[in-house]
Amino acid sequence: MPEHHATDVIRPNETVVVTPSAAGTAPPAGEPSLTSLVAGIISDAQTLIRQELKLAKVEIKAELTKTRDAAISFVGAAGALVWAVVMLTFGLAHFIAWAANWPTWAGFAVVGGLCLAAGVVLFFIGKNRAEGINIVPQQTVETMQENMQWIQNPK
Repeated sequence: MPEHHATDVIRPNETVVVTPSAAGTAPPAGEPSLTSLVAGIISDAQTLIRQELKLAKVEIKAELTKTRDAAISFVGAAGALVWAVVMLTFGLAHFIAWAANWPTWAGFAVVGGLCLAAGVVLFFIGKNRAEGINIVPQQTVETMQENMQWIQNPK
């Protein structure tokens, strides 16, 4: 019984033995199988998701650092205001009143105004830092949107 390949001409009433390579069940040499292609796609998707999670983690950590820095500024502002009000009010107010020959209350008013100005400046420094905080990891959101568009339209 002769062995035939897909390109052979078969005559009527002839018994044919088809080899697996002729039936197309195995891919040609050097080409990956469907199973290995699907496994590769799954592996690539898992790698992409891991990388996206790492990116999100880095972005969130950066935003938390900004949050910490802004909070430190607010705490510093509050501490500076309390310290200034308690210590400088008494000493400086009495000194101003004595040096300018004013009543004591006028010396306290001047020192209170200076403490207020310092507190306002520190508050706005903290506010400006806080405005730069973005809780949503923007770069991760953008890349995830690109990935979703690619998955939906793989053209």
